Amino acid sequence: MTTLVFGHKSPDTDSTGSPIIWAWYLNTVQGVDAKPVLLGEPNTEAAFMLKRWNLDKPQIITEVSDGTPVVIVDTNNPAELPANINKCDITAIIDHHKLVGGLETAGPIHIAMEPLACTATILWKLIGKHMAQMPDNIKGAMLSCILSDTLEFRSPTTTQEDKAIAYDLAEQLGVDIPAYASEMFEAKSDVSSFSDAELLRMDSKEYTVDGKEFRVSVLETTAPKIILDRKDSLMASMIDVAAEDGADQVLLFVVDILNEQATLLVPNDLVKTVAEKSFGVTVTGDMVVLPGVMSRKKQIIPNLKV
Repeated sequence: MTTLVFGHKSPDTDSTGSPIIWAWYLNTVQGVDAKPVLLGEPNTEAAFMLKRWNLDKPQIITEVSDGTPVVIVDTNNPAELPANINKCDITAIIDHHKLVGGLETAGPIHIAMEPLACTATILWKLIGKHMAQMPDNIKGAMLSCILSDTLEFRSPTTTQEDKAIAYDLAEQLGVDIPAYASEMFEAKSDVSSFSDAELLRMDSKEYTVDGKEFRVSVLETTAPKIILDRKDSLMASMIDVAAEDGADQVLLFVVDILNEQATLLVPNDLVKTVAEKSFGVTVTGDMVVLPGVMSRKKQIIPNLKV
């Protein structure tokens, strides 16, 4: 039976590229019949990566049959995975996020979890000497994942290992990192064709904080004004998105990559309280700027309070 390799719902560059990388490794090196798939439409930056490196977009699936062998990458959170994930045959988990709990396996499995900025960095280490036979387009996906998750090394999650591996890949591929990262971030910033609801779900994860269910959305951009000009309609759409997704509130952080800060939209008193308790700021309007805040994983989620 074919092993499916996938990341989290609302796939970003890492959750699009890492399944491609690991499926290549399983097929080519391990001799395992494997296929990368996605749990949703990739974001604009991930789509740019696929086109830039001439990679086929993995099939988008909405459900997985019970008993299917799967490898989970870039998450270990059941809320970000198919509803019947514990009825699948999970054979491996490769991730760089905190351990959430809730996954159950049929037997012992391979687990690789490290405090690195990107899943693709872990894959590079696991693949080891077999990197020598990896084709350039797969290496291009790996470089793209690392630059995306580190925001070209601006994110506080960045480690020296992430940087060293990215520079090594860039040298092999003849890629100028600042120029290529700029192309990636420009693609990520082009959100003009997306509805408010699509933007709120595009790069979002579900978290429970003090009994409140939040959909924590992050939009990383080099052109924050394009998104913030839509703040009134975005805040109005939060009501419907939260209701449809079973959340109490959507929290939208617009991350300004170049100025290294985030702007949180503040549609109501609940979000005002969250902002003030979590980040030590005083909110006076419907937006608040959070200097230095770049990472949902390291700076937003651990600090959330109600």
